[in-house]
Parts: sequence; C-alpha cells; structure tokens
Amino acid sequence: MSLDDDRRNDVDDAIRAGTTRITGAGGDDVEAYVARPEAPSTRGGVVVIHHMPGYDLATKEITRRLATMGYDAVMPNLYWREAPGAEPDDAAAAARARGGVPDERLVGDVEGAAAYLRGLPSSNGRVGVIGYCSGGRQAFLAATSLPLDAAVDCYGAFVVGTPPEGFPLKVRPLVDRAPKLSCPLLGLFGAEDSYPSPAHVEELAEALRASGKDHEFHVFDGAGHGFFAVDRPSYRPQAATEGWAAVEAFFARTLVA
Repeated sequence: MSLDDDRRNDVDDAIRAGTTRITGAGGDDVEAYVARPEAPSTRGGVVVIHHMPGYDLATKEITRRLATMGYDAVMPNLYWREAPGAEPDDAAAAARARGGVPDERLVGDVEGAAAYLRGLPSSNGRVGVIGYCSGGRQAFLAATSLPLDAAVDCYGAFVVGTPPEGFPLKVRPLVDRAPKLSCPLLGLFGAEDSYPSPAHVEELAEALRASGKDHEFHVFDGAGHGFFAVDRPSYRPQAATEGWAAVEAFFARTLVA
C-alpha cells in the first residue's frame, strides 16, 4: 500500500465531534454531543441515550465510536434542564433528586435528536437509538413511542419489573408497550444482573414474541449491570467486545440503505 493510499484511508475514517444544540421536548434548546464521519456519503443516524450517571466522557466516547462505524451520532444531555453546565456527577444527582427524567420529556428529546439527524445533508433517512442502564429503558420507551428504524437496549432496568424500595427514579415498567414497538430491537444483557434479571429479559422476550416483534437478545455469562462501562469496575471486556460486534451487525442490517 502506498502512502497516498494510507492518506485516503485516514480521510475515509476521520470523524468530527463536539458540542451542539438541538431542539428538545417542548421546543427547549438542549445541549447535545454530536460525532459524524467526515467522508462525503449518505448514512444512517443514531441517537445515544446516556446512562444514569449522566452525560459523561465515557458516553461521549461511545458516540464517537458510532461515528467511526459510519453513522452520524448525537447524544442529548438529558439533565441539561436540571443542571446546565454542571459536572456529570452533579447533574445526575440533581436529576435523581427530582425523580429522574420524565418519560414524556425523554420521548420529546429523542424525537428532537432524531429530527436533527434526519435534517443533516448526509442522512439516508434512517435513525436508530441506543441506550445504556436507565438509557436502555428509555431506548425501549422511545422505540414504542416514535417511528424509528432500530433500537438497542443495553441492560435497561424496569422495562420489566418494579423498582426496589428507595429507588431514586420514578419509573414504571414498560412491557405493556411491546405491541407498539416500531422497529427491530437488539437487547444486550448480563446473566449476573438483577435489574434486569434473566427472568426479566425472558418476560420481555415473551411479550415481544406474542406481539410478533422483530427482536434479538443476547445474555452474556460472567457479566452484570454496566458491562460496557470501560471506566467502572463492572466492565467486562469479553461481553463488551461481543456486544459491540452485535451492535455493529444490527445497525448494518437496519440503518444502511
């Protein structure tokens, strides 16, 4: 391979990332992090829903990774209204103190992020969503509320089941919404997780089967909650590697025109 070939490859896999603003629920101006390939092409888009710890560096890295996979990706700061400009831990604490992000507002923010992606000149019109932890539940909520092309639920708690006593977020189970799922769903879960437990995962799978919904679930042995989180003790490299391979194959099937 020549040096010129190397340079062309560098250009082809280059991305640009940074902070922007999108129009969220209620017409609110919401901070968001966007990452996009620089290659001149049309492509699908992905809305990234951050985990309960917030709009942090690790989830920004996930957003950039999706761009290196060839997608326009945007992550709304779901805690922007509670704590604009605050550090992720402080913003997450402020949101938890208010019971978390209201479901209706979450749907509006994802709808605004999807509209932002579809409005880009590079868009092929297809948009998916991926969420982690509380964001996994919210990804399912979005996919049963909005017209999307793909959804990935990474260990989303309380899609099935009710929160334990003292849980800070005011959430309810969503399994009854399975018939409203608008798109294929990929689920990535840990066998050692409690919320969702393997029993919760099977209950959701059964509801989707009963509704005739396209879904693909993976439950990884030796992994618990948060196995994608590279900056936390819960990180499990093998499960995360296999999970990323499943995400890449799934989006290639659902978001590539």
